[in-house]
Amino acid sequence: MNAILVASNRGPFSFTTSEDGSLSMRRGGGGLVSGLSEVAKDLNVLWVCAALSDGDRTAVRQAPGGRLDHAGYDTGALRMLDIPQATFHRAYNAVANSTLWFVNHLLYDTPNTPNFGARFRREWESYQSYNAAFALALAEEAAHGARVMVQDYHLTLAPAMLRVERPDLRISHFSHTPWAPPEYFALLPDDVAAEVLEGILGADHAGFLTTRWAGAFMDCCERLLGAEADRTSRTVFHAGRTTRIGVHGLGVDGEALWARAREPDVESNMAALRDQVGDRKLIVRIDRTELSKNIVRGLNAYREFLDTHPEWHGRVVHLAFAYPSRHDLPEYREYTAAVQRCAEEIEDRYATEDWDPLILNVNDDYPRSLAAYRLADVLLVNPIRDGMNLVAKEGPILSPGSALVLSREAGAAAELGEHALTVNPYDVSATADALYQALIMPEDERARRGSRLAAAAAALPPHRWFSEQLSALK
Repeated sequence: MNAILVASNRGPFSFTTSEDGSLSMRRGGGGLVSGLSEVAKDLNVLWVCAALSDGDRTAVRQAPGGRLDHAGYDTGALRMLDIPQATFHRAYNAVANSTLWFVNHLLYDTPNTPNFGARFRREWESYQSYNAAFALALAEEAAHGARVMVQDYHLTLAPAMLRVERPDLRISHFSHTPWAPPEYFALLPDDVAAEVLEGILGADHAGFLTTRWAGAFMDCCERLLGAEADRTSRTVFHAGRTTRIGVHGLGVDGEALWARAREPDVESNMAALRDQVGDRKLIVRIDRTELSKNIVRGLNAYREFLDTHPEWHGRVVHLAFAYPSRHDLPEYREYTAAVQRCAEEIEDRYATEDWDPLILNVNDDYPRSLAAYRLADVLLVNPIRDGMNLVAKEGPILSPGSALVLSREAGAAAELGEHALTVNPYDVSATADALYQALIMPEDERARRGSRLAAAAAALPPHRWFSEQLSALK
């Protein structure tokens, strides 16, 4: 039985099946994996996640109870849940990514969507079943009085479900996304909104990335549940229980990031980019092709910058990484196509024989991304809404001389906004002007801002973020 358990949709590593039928395992990335690996070395940790691929499901079926104990990995033992694919698809794509993500990022085209009818009710039942599978696995695996850390919008119901099964456990839930204000959260059916809120309130500790998102959650509990929310003590009292609300910003492990950014594959990508860009200034963005990342408006801002500042023609290149995301969903396929159309229009309008004003890269390439960070003169991060945004933090660490153009709607703006050029992400003209101001910024100001951005970005490394939440459950 385990004293510390982590539950998330995606686990710390994944499996693929080769042509000969053998399984290979690959370590995952992200702040959660990094944070856990730092503290798991001395702790008895079990990670519970869903099997996402055919390789994962094969690995689970070959392991007793889906328990995969790989001593060579520093994230502890792993239990993968082989949830029926139809149930997983409805829970993950239809509810988590097409409903809860859309609500908390304010993405709905409200004259037309959402439509919560009979189909959604079937999808919601799958989301309930998915959460129940996690709650059951955690209940089976946890030692008496264990600490359980449930992660993100995929698992909002699991804390309350687990509380019913195991009232002896200390449970936390952490939201890696923003949280919608009550008037927008109320787009959800009343019973669904209540179930989500009460699901998280089943935890002893509910964590958020910023004070703003924590406050929005408390507002929802107060307005939609009639709960008692105390902003001073950061507690919510509902149905006879008190849940503490925590704010835990997530930063970057600067030393680890720099170590990876000095590897030979990154250096070779830097050389290739230098050959491609020459001595021109480089504006960089690195995103998934996610609706909330606001890539199309960012490209339109660059186009308006070129329109209004012809003196920069031939002197600047925009390197835009837009990696594929959630192509199971039609909205995302359409958005990816819109990004590509916009990029083609910029190329058609401005490109010359010896100048490509825009380089769009749609193939996920981490070493190339790190190389772009290191060469950037300007980093553009303009989401319409983001829980934190680690790109805004990684860039200043790897290129402390770069200027950051940052959306005020990114969670990172709470920590970095003072030293960045902050913009309204819907204001294309203001973003175009910010790109211009970033390019002409005096070197001493650029260096001063950059050093402060880098310090702030590294102030809350993943291991501290994880340890603070673990301590809150003592």
